[in-house]
Amino acid sequence: MKIEYNSIAQEYAQYRSSDAAAIERLVARSGISSASNVLEIGCGTGDYISEIQKRTGCKCGGADPASEMIAQARQHNATVAYYVAPAERLGLPDALFHLAFSVDVIHHVEDREAYFQKAFRVLRPDGLLATLTDSEDTIRRRMPLAFYFPETIEHELKRYPTVEQLRHYSEQAGFEVVGEEVVETAYDLTDAEKYRRKGFSCLRLIPEEAFASGIARLTRDLEKGPIPISINLASCTFLGRRYSGPHDRCSTRRLGGIARMVAGGSHPPRRARSARRAYQSGLRHPAR
Repeated sequence: MKIEYNSIAQEYAQYRSSDAAAIERLVARSGISSASNVLEIGCGTGDYISEIQKRTGCKCGGADPASEMIAQARQHNATVAYYVAPAERLGLPDALFHLAFSVDVIHHVEDREAYFQKAFRVLRPDGLLATLTDSEDTIRRRMPLAFYFPETIEHELKRYPTVEQLRHYSEQAGFEVVGEEVVETAYDLTDAEKYRRKGFSCLRLIPEEAFASGIARLTRDLEKGPIPISINLASCTFLGRRYSGPHDRCSTRRLGGIARMVAGGSHPPRRARSARRAYQSGLRHPAR
């Protein structure tokens, strides 16, 4: 079953939000500042990229294949440069971004090799790619989805790549894996509305009877009081970018425990330079 994200953009805008702990780790580990260019791949309604812009003052871009998601994102924050484009076909200039990241997106990407290849292309020398996703262990025990809607587990395990697969794809694309960590946050769930409205895509994959049963149990338990929730985004994988020019000589250095690829390279082609100038002047470059 394929989910049509244009039809649920409003629910995502209303019920999904960024995770403060994940953003804090992204900013800290990447070292981005107001001078940085940052791209969110699969930005959805723009919560994460908007919060990163607010915290750092960096120049931000967001790409998503669903035009209605992008429309919601632009309503949320018009100062971010948004693009309607899938992760596999980013129509953006080469070597532009200091950081590219995705949050809970990689399981939606059909061609994961292309995801890493395109991210590699748009990152600057010494740039980083961060892929935040759920491990198998997290999928099996995450609350409240795994407990109240256990039917989602099988679907999610089929959709999500393993950490080992992500490492393989990234290394094939030319990245050096420079760190994997678990980002954890906790809160009290007090309202079932975002689950009732199927604000999580996996709830649209299970039978309606299973969904109704889970909502009923969740509602009954919430009537007794808040439900403690712990969320793990594992693994948060940071990757060094190596420029792939034909005459590059690459070396590795370690800064703060993170290995990054440092390289020289030829100037990007004229079209890419033009697109770069358009981006830097705040214009939106159309996706290819």
